[in-house]
Amino acid sequence: MTASARELADATPASRDRYVDLLRVASLGTVVLGHWLMAAVSSAGIGNLLALLPRLQLLTWGLQVMPVFFFVGGFSHALSYRSLERRAAGRPVYAVFLRARLRRLLRPTLVFVLVWAVLALAVQLAGADRGPLAAAALRMVTQPLWFIGIYLAMVALTPPLLRAHARWGWGAFAALAGAAALVDVLRFALHVPYAEFLNFAFVWLAVHQLGFLRADGRIRRPALLGGAGLAGAVLLVAAGPYPLSMVGMPGEKVSNMAPPTLALLCHGMWLVGAVQLLARPAAALLARPRVWRGVVAANGVAMTAFLWHLTAMLGVYAAQLALGLALPEPATAAWWAQVPVRILLAAGLTALLVACFRRFEAPSRTPAAAAGPATPAAGPAAALGTTLCLLGILGLSTTGLGGLLEGHTAVLIALPVTAPAAIGMALAGAWLVERSASARRVRLRG
Repeated sequence: MTASARELADATPASRDRYVDLLRVASLGTVVLGHWLMAAVSSAGIGNLLALLPRLQLLTWGLQVMPVFFFVGGFSHALSYRSLERRAAGRPVYAVFLRARLRRLLRPTLVFVLVWAVLALAVQLAGADRGPLAAAALRMVTQPLWFIGIYLAMVALTPPLLRAHARWGWGAFAALAGAAALVDVLRFALHVPYAEFLNFAFVWLAVHQLGFLRADGRIRRPALLGGAGLAGAVLLVAAGPYPLSMVGMPGEKVSNMAPPTLALLCHGMWLVGAVQLLARPAAALLARPRVWRGVVAANGVAMTAFLWHLTAMLGVYAAQLALGLALPEPATAAWWAQVPVRILLAAGLTALLVACFRRFEAPSRTPAAAAGPATPAAGPAAALGTTLCLLGILGLSTTGLGGLLEGHTAVLIALPVTAPAAIGMALAGAWLVERSASARRVRLRG
């Protein structure tokens, strides 16, 4: 059985950092809104509004808030792993930690993937995937899954990085930031092939490390952190070769996102500093019961809403075409006039999809239990399962779901991958993680 938002809110301990929950919801909500705004859909296909209107790319310095989500993840992972270690009384906890952390993330994700795989196969068997709009939709609907793959890596690497944090504190963050800078030197100055892909780890893990620092109360000068990050981002973009946009643009030679760059890490630093400055006034707001219940309710469906928000947006456009309504050219006055209506309709359809699929994300009423004994092979099995999951999900975000019948492939770093192979890896990895630890339920802090 699932617990209601009111029950969870009323059971919140006084020690819980409620601001972190607000940041998690707000960051995902901002990403969803950004995707709805940036999608420039016409009869010719799906483009990007920021590519059509480059002057709007400065907005990504406020709308690209994925660093905040990963920062919150670091905070939560630190609290969760330490809590589990205290209760384990010396027993191995790695597999239990991975299973407990990944379960609520993987279940809604894999349901989304399987539902869309069936839909994509049906569309292709019916021959309805040849139009530019349908082909673009099948390609883009899985693209946001990249962040889930990165998040899985963060969960898996939490124990060693937490030990590095305990020993070196800010030095561990500085080492990751320095490694990210070195990778950019190898990439842009020395042109070392494939070196740029290392920054998928260094940049995002550095942001994740900031979450550890917050968990220990060690971000004492957020204005300094934010100011240094903002100054660094401005200087890097002004000097080049870093682009202005903090999200990927179609056809660009250099992206700050894929792979991440030092400029994106600086962007993440200024965002973390900014949200830290807002923590105190937000805490007073979150002390109000109604506000806190709203945050709890939103947290309970945030991942489901994120997974299905592009589906809802595509559904709105499909309905518009089915009704014979013309799609205005993007960025025209008629297009802008439809934006508020499209967003409201997409929000309503997302709510319907959340109502259908929220059960796969819902927390349980089952009381917390201590972790059961782990076998020596449990940790390696859980790590292997997590690796398969992240490779499968990253692969699927790269390939999309078009060309299932033709064996369409895409390159993940340097390896070709197909959508069926990616789905198979994700399912096999999830099974390994699920089987690696005790079936007894464990409730983690954070």
